[in-house]
Amino acid sequence: MENAEEPSTPPQPAEAEPVATVESSDVSSSEEHDPSEQNVAPHIIVRLIQCYSCSKPLRTPCRLPCGNTVCRQCLPPVRPRTGITYPVAQGREEGFTCYWDGQGGCVGEHCVGDCGTDVVLCFVVGIFQEELMWTRQDAEMRNAHDADGRAICWRRDSKHSETISELQSLHIGQRAWLHGLYKAAHEGNFPYDALDVVYEEVRGSGGVSLPQAYNEEDRICFQKFRDRLRCELDCQVCYALILDPLTLPCGHTFCRTCIARVLDHSDLCPICRRKLGMPTSMQNEPRNWVLSKLIDELFADQVAARREAVAQDELGVDQEKKLPLFVCTLSFPTMPTFLHIFEPRYRLMIRRVVESGDGKFGMVMYNRRGRPQADEIGGVPFMQYGTLLMVERYELLPDGRSLVIATGVSRFKVLEAGMLDGYHVARTERVDDISLAEEERLEAMETAANAIPDPSPDGLDVEAPLDSMSTQDLMLLTREFIRKQRQTGAPWLHPRVMLAYGPVPTDAARFPWWFSSILPIAEEEKYPILSAMSVRERLKICARWARELEARDWSSRSSINSVL
Repeated sequence: MENAEEPSTPPQPAEAEPVATVESSDVSSSEEHDPSEQNVAPHIIVRLIQCYSCSKPLRTPCRLPCGNTVCRQCLPPVRPRTGITYPVAQGREEGFTCYWDGQGGCVGEHCVGDCGTDVVLCFVVGIFQEELMWTRQDAEMRNAHDADGRAICWRRDSKHSETISELQSLHIGQRAWLHGLYKAAHEGNFPYDALDVVYEEVRGSGGVSLPQAYNEEDRICFQKFRDRLRCELDCQVCYALILDPLTLPCGHTFCRTCIARVLDHSDLCPICRRKLGMPTSMQNEPRNWVLSKLIDELFADQVAARREAVAQDELGVDQEKKLPLFVCTLSFPTMPTFLHIFEPRYRLMIRRVVESGDGKFGMVMYNRRGRPQADEIGGVPFMQYGTLLMVERYELLPDGRSLVIATGVSRFKVLEAGMLDGYHVARTERVDDISLAEEERLEAMETAANAIPDPSPDGLDVEAPLDSMSTQDLMLLTREFIRKQRQTGAPWLHPRVMLAYGPVPTDAARFPWWFSSILPIAEEEKYPILSAMSVRERLKICARWARELEARDWSSRSSINSVL
């Protein structure tokens, strides 16, 4: 968080706030104490769970789609959302302008349905409350010593002028620094935007002296508090400290890489089994900034060790294993691909894929038209974008041939290619969609900017530009084309085809893959849909195909009628 002291503009969540201390002598050095005991300045710790809006510790912490968190009671005013038809889900009718509007990767507008209660952070805030909040009895026992206690001083930015306000102070009696500062924040007496925080010990005579390093009570308080927090910060997929925390719409938090692996096999939360309702764009999803900062501040040593271990694992995978490629045809995510394997090189490849237990390989299409490719992959005979397939059924025939049914998992982009025993292998990069927030913003922006044309003066119907149509209307246009084709007995909609690929999907995210799989047009025309990074963009491509095919059918019928 950069410049958390400036209340006139929300803090930037993308950067970590420096650890603040009173003086170099105020925090024990690593030479005197165990380096795992990171004596972070108390106001830094308390600020980690303070609400930006009300400055109190978070109450029912609500995670925003931009990764920031506020109290649910502190959400900005809500208003109806217009110009958005995808995704269709309850709770997406209303939205608000975020406090972090346009900052730190925030798109500014959030949907109420995307703002769920942060489950892990609820436990964390509860630990703060249990460990740091003083009871009434504790306060009464220390009242007699309040004159000879501790004080915290700070300055605060003025929201209405360019000058910084005068020095403010708060007396916390004999309490440990963490206890005193947390109680002050709980009562609304310590602002989120405090500047130049100084810790002072007040003598009964009225004199002031800088405190020594954390005393024994402070250290015991900090270590107990830190140990309890650590127990709540394990990822429930890998059972290690959460690395790069990502919070799902249901409110559960996991490592970013763990969620990416889960989405390879399922779209359900590993804990509550609720449908995630999010694309596989893990790289585009913002991390949970509050949990990320808290983990980085209090468990920096463990985070460093985790990052090093993960980096070594990923490096080992890159060096030892590359994705085998089947150069043949186009495949699409969620759709089946039926293969008859007879070439010796691919017999070997599929056998290795199956025996490895991984069951995954890449499918790419031939570059029949000699389109220019990226320089880094050289003059390979295939296109750069492909689909990762998972073997679902493998039947080995007596003569060595095999029948394979594989299902599309995700898309990839080839970064580097090579050869292994006659077949191609590649280092790839996963291709993900933009976030749902970006998807909705794109639809609202395009439909608002592209007005539907006025009726033509001669009374003929004018087709609306695809950019002006809502996402759902694009899908309805294509579905109507399918209905008309079915009525005419189009062979590509034969019952056997529908049995293989399933009925017409109602899910707008899955529909383009289904339509691309069965539509009888050249693969070169279908290829651009693999690199499209939004549901709306893919639906526009499908709608354009439908219009072009309808125009061809109308032209053909007109030609036949003129001959007759």
